[in-house]
Amino acid sequence: MSAFDAIIIGAGHNSLACASHLQKRGWRTAIYEKHEHPGGAAKTLELTQPGFRHDFGAMNLNLFAGSAFHKKYVNELKSAGLEFVPATECFSSVFPDGRWLGVSTDLEKTAGRIKQFSASDAEIWSELAAGFPQEVEAIGSILGSPMSMRSIAGNFWRIWRSKGTAGTLELLRLLLSSPRAWLNETFDSEQVKAMMAAWGMHLDFAPDIAGGAVFPYLESMANQNFGMVLGKGGADSMTSALTAFYSNAGGTLVTGAEVSEILTEGGTAKGVRLANGEDIHASKAVIANVTPGALVSTLLPQGTGSQKFDSAGRKFVHAPGTMMIHLALDSLPDWKAGDELKSFAYVHLAPTLDTMASAYTHAISGQLPDMPVVVVGQPTVLDPSRAPDGKHVLWIQVRVLPANVTGDASGELEPASWDDLKDRYADRVLDIIESYAPGLRGKILGKSVFSPSDMERENPNLVGGDQICGSHHLSQNFFFRPVPGYARWNTPIDKLHMVGAATWPGAGVGAASGFMLAQQLAGG
Repeated sequence: MSAFDAIIIGAGHNSLACASHLQKRGWRTAIYEKHEHPGGAAKTLELTQPGFRHDFGAMNLNLFAGSAFHKKYVNELKSAGLEFVPATECFSSVFPDGRWLGVSTDLEKTAGRIKQFSASDAEIWSELAAGFPQEVEAIGSILGSPMSMRSIAGNFWRIWRSKGTAGTLELLRLLLSSPRAWLNETFDSEQVKAMMAAWGMHLDFAPDIAGGAVFPYLESMANQNFGMVLGKGGADSMTSALTAFYSNAGGTLVTGAEVSEILTEGGTAKGVRLANGEDIHASKAVIANVTPGALVSTLLPQGTGSQKFDSAGRKFVHAPGTMMIHLALDSLPDWKAGDELKSFAYVHLAPTLDTMASAYTHAISGQLPDMPVVVVGQPTVLDPSRAPDGKHVLWIQVRVLPANVTGDASGELEPASWDDLKDRYADRVLDIIESYAPGLRGKILGKSVFSPSDMERENPNLVGGDQICGSHHLSQNFFFRPVPGYARWNTPIDKLHMVGAATWPGAGVGAASGFMLAQQLAGG
């Protein structure tokens, strides 16, 4: 029987970061991945035609570039091939009346665009941008720390010393506010509000969900101040670099190897059993990058021994689903609002707060939204290496959708499985894009559609197409993620831990849960 200090289940970026740091601290580790390719949802594949490289899920690598893990191991990752492509024209929103707004790293350009909608909003935007470096340090200290009373108390003490009582309460209020509440009290223009609120929809925060205001604020201001980065050649450049770094550190990565069971004895994790029947021993830790439901219902047939934990794991709430549409294009979309939109990494089609709120309400009630939030990524604007010369890929994310369809808000489609509905619903999405960019269909050289069901088949952690592996609403975030009392990547079983988007601090490619757990276990 093979033996290691630690065994990690799943080869997502959190697993790779965790195992790499453990290796650097002298642990012997092994990662077992069911899929033939590591990376989880952060991978790049030729999904339409040869030579066209499409990011399966994650595209924006800002969180990884700014992560504590990247900061510590920047030289090793660079040597392993990690290369970023910067974007100065970051994101934009286009509106039905033919106007648009976009955020560039040039503050004067951004403020000038906003001024066309509201002069006072342009001033407020500039003030927020100026104060962001100090604010992000405070927010980052919370979102980037272990979720323990000691850590939180220390962070808020330092924040209070820096900002005073009024400033600390203002920050706490931001963390608890809904996007609509914060945007309404901060800005006048409905277009400015919609442009920012679209980021909340990336993370399960419709306009009226408490706790969601901080994400539109963070994304908007981070892009304004620091820009955006993509991975050169695809998001898998991050995965490839992590894999090479891990291998160089002496780690063992086994793909095409499904873990069927976690082995326990006397309330302690002892190793794993593979689907082929082989048992692998772990002397110090078993680390599972899976959903809470999969942990307690599949990998632990007898449960953890804690009825409270097991029940909460089975009831873990997943966010609405996502559809991905990947297009190989002869040329970029011709946006009616203006050719300048062709220079942006992202174009959001989410024209109003009410449109976003309606789409979310439809999705959680099982209805197909008549007007979903459509995120159009144009990565080849920044990174031509992803397509043959002169050609382009389009990365289209459709948010938010029901996992199981019970109806259609537009009344056009009868309830059916996603396998039966996905092509017809994808046509609806393309119709929406065509209304902003006529002639898009005539540019398509190849198309690949992943419904919410397809997303889960490709990656079991994306339950119902939930790309963020669990709702981030306040009742399932901070001390409550993934289960109340177990926010430090622990479980009721000794030496059994969890990492990944289902755990604190949640979704994104910041490698935070994996790195913080590794530091907790091995120091450094």
